[in-house]
Amino acid sequence: MKRLLHVTIIFCLLCLGLPCSMRGQTIREAFMLEKNWRFYQGDVAQGQATDLNDRTWKKVTVPHDWAIYGPFDRAHDLQDVAITQNGEKKASVKTGRTGGLPYVGVGWYRNSFDIPHFDAERKRVVLKFDGAMSEARVYVNGKEACFWPYGYNAFHCDVTKLLHADGMGNKIAVRLENKPQSSRWYPGAGLYRNVHVIVTEKVHVPVWGTYVTTPFVSDSMASVRLETSLSHAEGKLVRMVTEIVDGEGRVVAQKENQQKLNFGKPFVQHLEVSNPALWSPEHPALYRALTQVFVDGRLTDNFETRFGIREVRIIADKGFMLNGQIRKFQGVCNHHDLGPLGAAINVSALRYQLELLKDMGCDAIRTAHNMPAPELVALCDELGLMMMIEPFDEWDIAKCKNGYHRFFAEWAERDMVNMIHHFRNHPSVVMWSIGNEVPTQCSPDGYKVASFLQDICHREDPTRPVTCGMDQVSCVLENGFASLLDVPGLNYRTHRYAEAYTQLPQNVVLGSETASTVSSRGVYKFPVVKKGDMRYADHQSSSYDMEYCSWSNLPDEDFALADDHHWTMGQFVWTGFDYLGEPSPYDTDAWPNHSSMFGIIDLASIPKDRYYLYRSQWNKKEHTLHILPHWTWPDRVGKQTPVFVYTDYPSAELFINGKSQGRQHKSNASLQQRYRLMWMDAVYEPGEIKVVAYDQKGKPAAEKIVRTADKPYEIELEAMQDSILADGRSLAYIRVRAVDRQGNLCPDADAEVQFEVDGAGTFRAVANGDPTNLEAFHLPQMHLFRGQLTLIVQSGQQAGKIAIKAKSGGLRSGRLIVSTTAVR
Repeated sequence: MKRLLHVTIIFCLLCLGLPCSMRGQTIREAFMLEKNWRFYQGDVAQGQATDLNDRTWKKVTVPHDWAIYGPFDRAHDLQDVAITQNGEKKASVKTGRTGGLPYVGVGWYRNSFDIPHFDAERKRVVLKFDGAMSEARVYVNGKEACFWPYGYNAFHCDVTKLLHADGMGNKIAVRLENKPQSSRWYPGAGLYRNVHVIVTEKVHVPVWGTYVTTPFVSDSMASVRLETSLSHAEGKLVRMVTEIVDGEGRVVAQKENQQKLNFGKPFVQHLEVSNPALWSPEHPALYRALTQVFVDGRLTDNFETRFGIREVRIIADKGFMLNGQIRKFQGVCNHHDLGPLGAAINVSALRYQLELLKDMGCDAIRTAHNMPAPELVALCDELGLMMMIEPFDEWDIAKCKNGYHRFFAEWAERDMVNMIHHFRNHPSVVMWSIGNEVPTQCSPDGYKVASFLQDICHREDPTRPVTCGMDQVSCVLENGFASLLDVPGLNYRTHRYAEAYTQLPQNVVLGSETASTVSSRGVYKFPVVKKGDMRYADHQSSSYDMEYCSWSNLPDEDFALADDHHWTMGQFVWTGFDYLGEPSPYDTDAWPNHSSMFGIIDLASIPKDRYYLYRSQWNKKEHTLHILPHWTWPDRVGKQTPVFVYTDYPSAELFINGKSQGRQHKSNASLQQRYRLMWMDAVYEPGEIKVVAYDQKGKPAAEKIVRTADKPYEIELEAMQDSILADGRSLAYIRVRAVDRQGNLCPDADAEVQFEVDGAGTFRAVANGDPTNLEAFHLPQMHLFRGQLTLIVQSGQQAGKIAIKAKSGGLRSGRLIVSTTAVR
């Protein structure tokens, strides 16, 4: 027996290069407060009292967004304002600006938690909130633990001294308040991100207490610098043991150091990784630094920091460089809501969004205009999407009556430090933005505020460049605002890129926000013309992708800037997905519009035609061939009905019922002809349209057919995921379509579809992507929009089958099974 034990110990040491305790002994404890929350919408006197009877309050699971359940109403947060960033000088009534949902007001949350074996002298307990909307006051056992006003930021507070002596039965209460006119999009409401309880020894690594940088990076070797802060370690002799583990679980570096800590200085270690796997969107390699902290010979904490090895630079006249290679951002801006799920964070939903964007060829995300959920940043690390993280939409000068300007002077630095410390170890984060279209950019001393915020970034993380989304080009060129930034970011104003490049010392320009082209999925307007601020009686926009807002432009202009000028850094399109609120161009008392139309993908996570225009330029791995519009136009027989093709192939030929309409070639005759193939004189007749694409040698390479649909026959269901985890959180997205007997989509179908979900999962939400639709997301029925909608189901905690049935009057019902697999 002794011989076996001896062999086991030697094997452990050889495999890990460190004591066996490095892999398995856990000192800290962390868990989330998810279930058994009690929620009350409205204010409650002494809502924090430990003896308050909350049994009649609603039982909810966190993350929770109280406002997404509606109802939609024009009266919710009516705003009589002038939107300054859109160039408005006169106030007007805005409806749907914040989604027409009841986010305004007070909400209380209450729960309890236990800390077994609690010892106030030896242990420390921290509550961490990933986001709470907003003006959060946190109470533990009736006493205030902390206050944090900004709803998008993560924050934490030490509650050790507020806990019961035995650590059991601790009551937590959180009061949240959203004031009217505190946002200009849908912000969500409630504890919409996760709440964590972290239990450590007295000497421990605090929240966000490690900082990993890679001072030298090459293909053959990388230097890794690990800076670890420690709480309550002043004057103590500390020994720190760290190993770096690659994605395969292999130890690739290790270091043991010992020193006495004084003056609150962090503990610094330097490690070397040979032949590192460099992080990039194409190869998102990740490492983990596993650290053990010993004080006076006793293990007091162990901590894991995930990071990547990569190098970021900005080169004048060349742009952005990652790992020594110049590349241009193919990015999108995204708001934080998840469409029908509201603001409540869900990893499955985020992953689904990001995978759609990756397939489009997107390689970067701008978090507009707020700090993101940590789950989003972690997924971007894993999937390979670069990030520009942005904290603010306003600084000291207001955009909204009750916006962040109320807190800026006191809280801006604290918010920035939290954000940077939270996300500075993530390889996906390649740039910080300090704000978006802030009115301060045009004030005489605005550059001082920008300098203040940029200096915070440089102080807390000197490894990343800093930008700001600027829309007032004349101001920022004249007053020094743009010239002090590491990277000048222009929002739209494509006609002034060259001017900015020649005048600014950085000699680069980033498209920090681009396009704002508007479209409604499956809606086509005639005649097809390029024009801004087009409005129609049905409150929709045309999916011919030729319409845009007054301040913006079409995608083709941004493609050309990236292609033609070496000093442009690429773009972040407004937006990747439609989002709740900001229903331009129908925001001026044009109810019932309550969601945007900027998205490349609609609110139901269904790609619009524009998705394939971007894919044809950005996805270099796969070919794209997409035809628009649909070919079911009973009232357009004999009328001109232009046909567009989005493809990476240089030319294509259109056939209508077998008759050639000629071959189109991409050319420089116009920006649209450079990036699209267009048959403007095509005449509609029922039947089919076929496109044959030709490669560079003029040989047929691919073809696509769209046929005229007959009357709807059945409901067709298609699962976007083959199976999901039985973890009680995972989601499956189901595409729901009305099709004819031949399986053709019926683009005019608008019947109501009812859903039944049984077995190992439950109904979660439904959406159809119609920006004018007022049906509730959380009820199991909705009308089709342009023949389609999306159903979302959620797994239970037992593996099995989810049975889904979709029925609609007069149509054959659709049925589908989604499998759920056990969590390993």
